[in-house]
Amino acid sequence: MTGPLSIEQSSQNPPAQPAYVLRGHSAQIHAVHFLRKNSQLLTGDADGWVVLWNTTTKRPDAVWKPHKTTILGLGSWGEDKIITHGRDNKLHVWQLRPEDATTLSKILPIDDSSTNNRPQPWLLHSLDVNALNFCSFGSCLDPTSASAPTSQNLLIAVPGLQDGHINLTSLPTEDRISTIPSPKESNTGMVMAIRLVFAPTVANSKPQLLILAGYEGGNVCVWSQPKSSSNTATPHFQLIYSQKSHAQPVLSLDIALSQGTFYTSSADAIIARHPLLPTSALPTKTVQTKHAGQQGLTIRRDVKIFATAGWDGRMRVYSVKTMKELAVLKWHGEGCYAVSFAEIVDGSEIEGDGQTAQIEKEVVERRALTVAQKREEKARSTHWLAAGSKDGKVSLWEIY
Repeated sequence: MTGPLSIEQSSQNPPAQPAYVLRGHSAQIHAVHFLRKNSQLLTGDADGWVVLWNTTTKRPDAVWKPHKTTILGLGSWGEDKIITHGRDNKLHVWQLRPEDATTLSKILPIDDSSTNNRPQPWLLHSLDVNALNFCSFGSCLDPTSASAPTSQNLLIAVPGLQDGHINLTSLPTEDRISTIPSPKESNTGMVMAIRLVFAPTVANSKPQLLILAGYEGGNVCVWSQPKSSSNTATPHFQLIYSQKSHAQPVLSLDIALSQGTFYTSSADAIIARHPLLPTSALPTKTVQTKHAGQQGLTIRRDVKIFATAGWDGRMRVYSVKTMKELAVLKWHGEGCYAVSFAEIVDGSEIEGDGQTAQIEKEVVERRALTVAQKREEKARSTHWLAAGSKDGKVSLWEIY
């Protein structure tokens, strides 16, 4: 295990090494996702296998095969539900409480790829979706459905059957809410990346649903649900932003909500910053990185850095503010397809007197912890960056 990696990486320093490497898949990794306050990590591969890793022991807590072919995306809904999206035209929602993992297999697919006598978690929902492309689902909680997050509905967006269309579905009802068409003014091609977020469109207004999409033609669009249509049976969405910043298909996008921006990467070498709303202060900006094929773009929760997975086998860490490259992480011998940051849960986002009080509280609490509890606490508070590669391995990096 190596020490934490400073993002102010110098070219004169020896190459950084991952703190751990998880070897459990025999096929390329297409999705990684931290959950349960970083105590676990989900990984999904091209054969349809999912492994739920324990970040403290670095061993599997559960292994099952939810899909017949490639895992396109992974997610979580609350503390007890896991979302898997496969290229078999299925999106599943599984109930997997911590105690449920004891009934599931822990045999890794690299050791035994047979599905015989392997139990699965309880299947709560199964949606038929279009998966002709490699676009993963987008999701967010619906704050208009209930006041408490634990009671809120989940909105799911996936590509529609027609090129450029997006289907929006609500869970747990499984009702199709709306279908967003492709932009009329240009031939965008297929939808390649989707994100959902609720944000106030004007000052002091209630948050409204925004749908962000990146397309095969290099276009990027933001769709807004006007307040006037929020209570209708089939809400109407209007296009509030459209930009062609890429010459190649958009591969990924992520949102920096506190800055009113979002970022996109593509099969070309450009990374672009876009305004989330017409009122956003920061304009569109593009950076020529000279490294084509960066995908899986994800922004850390503190909105200071973001990372990409490169087809050249390198993970790159950038500054959200300046968009400058801060570090290049090279270990995998083949291309990388997915990255994920652990949540920041150690109080580092708290400012002023609140931060001092939080630190003092944590010191007192940690003194009372057992050795095992201290290991668990360290795993949860580490600023992990997980990367999944074509070589079937998942590398874990410590980032300051």
